[in-house]
Order: sequence, then C-alpha cells, then structure tokens
Amino acid sequence: MLKEKLNKINIILASGSPRRQQFFKEMDLHYTIRLKEIEEIYPEHLQAEEITNFLAELKASAFENELEENDVLVTSDTIVWLNGKALGKPKDYDDAFKMLQQLANQTHEVITSVCLKSIVKTDVFHCVTKVTFANLSDEAIRYYLDNYQPFDKAGSYGIQDWIGLIGISKIEGSYTNVVGLPTEMLFQKLMNYV
Repeated sequence: MLKEKLNKINIILASGSPRRQQFFKEMDLHYTIRLKEIEEIYPEHLQAEEITNFLAELKASAFENELEENDVLVTSDTIVWLNGKALGKPKDYDDAFKMLQQLANQTHEVITSVCLKSIVKTDVFHCVTKVTFANLSDEAIRYYLDNYQPFDKAGSYGIQDWIGLIGISKIEGSYTNVVGLPTEMLFQKLMNYV
C-alpha cells in the first residue's frame, strides 16, 4: 500500500552524493537523478541553518520551470558548524588536516537542509545533530586522510568511516543527518506529497 502511494510521485534527487543515493535505495524510494552545476555561494551574513536553507533552495531554483505535474525535486546541503563558523568541504589535504584538528576534543553541529519542490509548493526544512569528537592525534588524522580521502565531505569527515568508529565519543540527534540526509524527516515530508 505504501509503495503504491509513493509510486504516485516522481522523485528527482538532485545530488551526486553516493551516500544520499544509497539512503534513497535503502528507504525503498524509486527516484531518478538529475544534476546541475551550481556555484555554492551564499551571503556572508547568513548563520548556521540559514546557510544550508539558502543553498538547498538555490540548488532547487536551478530546476525552475522544468518540473512536471507529479515531480518532487529533492535538493539538500550539509555543513559542519563549529564555534560560529561553517566548515564546508576542504580545499585540499592541508585544509582537511586543519579542520580535523579544530574538531578534536570539541562538540560541533552538523546541519542539513532539504528543499522539496513541486510545481505547486516548496518546502524547506533542516535538521541539527550535535557530534562530539574525542582527542585526535595528528597521526590518526593523517592515517584517516591518507586512507579514506574525505575531501568531498563537509568538515572533512564521514561518521560512517574509520574516524567515526575511533574518534566520535557522543552524538545527539539523527545519525543519518550526519551522514548527509535526515531520512526520517525527509520521509515524513515526502508523505505530504502523495
């Protein structure tokens, strides 16, 4: 019954992230992938979820006038928020190393915003998860960067990787949000479209 309901909408995932695509498969959602190159620039005055909300909507706006009647477009953006500053994807190895040094022995927030867009409405929502890192030695950071190369990840880490197993001491909130998509929230919101 649920599958039949969900099959009434055409879900379009506008993300090249293998982790987000895997979540859609695991949630048993039928979807297609449609990608557009978007320059992820936001106004400097924006803070925390204002940044991710803005970027998720910006990504959706690239599909303006391209959606059909039963289409529901899904775009999203994730940042790591530490001490009033957004950590996005690292520029290079040295940048990733510095980010992980900053995260060690600290609690940060992982913020993901999702934009759902159809021809009749647009919904933007966000999820915040608090993540606490234990102490990370420079040797452990180098090992992680050399072997896992998390250069496509906000904050230079993937909680599902080696560093999540050895370096994260506490998490408050949605685990899937830290991986890159608050799946429970997303599923509930999608049900409003069926």
